[in-house]
Amino acid sequence: MSIIEVRQLSKSFQQAVKEPGLKGAMKHLFVPKYIDKIAVKPLDLTIEAGESVAYVGPNGAGKSTTIKMLTGILVPSSGTIAVNGINPHKKRMENAQQIGAVFGQRTQLWWDIPIVESFSLLKDIYEIPDTTYKANLDMFVEMLGMNEFIHLSARKLSLGQRMRADLAASLLHNPPILYLDEPTIGLDVSVKQKIREFIKKINQEQRTTVMLTTHDLGDIEDLCKRLIIIDKGSIIYDGTLEQVKRHFAKERRIFFQVTSPPPLLFTEISDVTGLKLDILSELEFSISFDRYQFTASDVVSRVMKYGEIQDFRMEESDIEQVIKAVYDGNLDLNQTIQV
Repeated sequence: MSIIEVRQLSKSFQQAVKEPGLKGAMKHLFVPKYIDKIAVKPLDLTIEAGESVAYVGPNGAGKSTTIKMLTGILVPSSGTIAVNGINPHKKRMENAQQIGAVFGQRTQLWWDIPIVESFSLLKDIYEIPDTTYKANLDMFVEMLGMNEFIHLSARKLSLGQRMRADLAASLLHNPPILYLDEPTIGLDVSVKQKIREFIKKINQEQRTTVMLTTHDLGDIEDLCKRLIIIDKGSIIYDGTLEQVKRHFAKERRIFFQVTSPPPLLFTEISDVTGLKLDILSELEFSISFDRYQFTASDVVSRVMKYGEIQDFRMEESDIEQVIKAVYDGNLDLNQTIQV
């Protein structure tokens, strides 16, 4: 069942065009000029209930603009949106009851009162039953480790503590949909892992639909099975994370350490199409290869013919390299998959 339905959604803004200096400002005051800035081009998007979706793209691609239209903060220039059957910008109050949202650079907590009192206010705003509120609060405090700071005001929290509190605040009313915009930005490794485990548990156990925008590839690999990439306002890929890995994360790299220099090996490897040699030192080198053209066993066997291996390790390509290639304009995911 689709919980988010988007059809031909687009958003454009008017940007003022001013000449520099006081003269330019005065001229614009009397003869204003504007250009249309297209943030999101007409796009279609369907997300099923219980999915965990990564919505990624380079800065300025239209990610946050899309999320803001889905939450009802922005009104679309054209197209239709149905979030659990509701038009977000026309019925903002009803939409707010069924969504949770965490924006990495903003907080929904009251700055000068203890976190627990912010939660209590949210309980009244969302009219959360006492039993539901207590059960959720107890679970969130335990899972997110908030005992040590729940009685502090928001202004006294570290970034990691505030993000955990914001995440709990967004889920107190059991929303079926959770929007996360850069939820782990600037956080240390331990806090990131705690937040990821929490989001994964909520998605799996409560079937909360998660839509995540992030530049952290660890978040994507840990939390999402579906990947949507947007660039210049258009969706350029929509499919599974595994499909991307299978088609594009083909390269493997084996690092070798040998007991004596193998000059004959270097000559032979350089002559083999599909094998890429990188000499790191007199006794250390790496060989890169396509996993569909060569096996790791084949590569290791070639090396053993010319010298004794002291140690080796294998490095797999990861999703980060694929996403980087897309961002740099060096890879068309849809076109390559369809071939």
